[in-house]
Amino acid sequence: MSSDNANKSEERRMDRLAAYGALISILIFVCITWFIVFTNNPTSMGWFPIHPLLLSLGIGCFTYGILTLQPTAYPKTKAAGLQRHQRTMLFVGFPCVALGILAVEIQKFNLGHGHFATWHGIFGLVSVGWLVGQVILGGGSVWYGGAAFGGGMKAKKLWKYHRLSGYVLFPLLLTTAHLGGAWSVWVTSHSQPVVRFVGYTVAPIVAILALYARVRTSKLKFF
Repeated sequence: MSSDNANKSEERRMDRLAAYGALISILIFVCITWFIVFTNNPTSMGWFPIHPLLLSLGIGCFTYGILTLQPTAYPKTKAAGLQRHQRTMLFVGFPCVALGILAVEIQKFNLGHGHFATWHGIFGLVSVGWLVGQVILGGGSVWYGGAAFGGGMKAKKLWKYHRLSGYVLFPLLLTTAHLGGAWSVWVTSHSQPVVRFVGYTVAPIVAILALYARVRTSKLKFF
């Protein structure tokens, strides 16, 4: 079987359409976030603008990182997908989230505001803590043959939990983004309702549904 045929057989009907749906919707989410920030004098807001800019970019990277692994079924494409996944998640997505969180915490400290005092902040705290555990579980199950978790089949079994955890964490991240984008005081006072509705309600829902449409349930069997 040729490489082209192998690659084609990895995709089911509608998989590609779902991928486009996820990418386009998350791109809309990112672009609306950046548009709102850059059209409201970001240089006058201290460290705060870094938070929505980098967090939205980080979520965009996570979306691509998940999508690039979903259709892989052959050793060669699995290895390539895992490499793209780790580069996107670890070298771009996770640093964006970490720096974005650091920026808003510096801003709150400078202004004397409370930390994690809103639903957006509480969901953000849970999401980031979960994300750190997700990175440890995912990396530990594949780096150096999964040596951190006993290697071999022991580590390979944990990869299933990493995958399942990611599918739960993804909507949690977008729920956090929705709470911040659709309901926070700053965004609601600097954007139109229709813009917030499209960017922080419609786009996240479409992204979640499209990504879930590509899930291989056969890879999530635990019994």
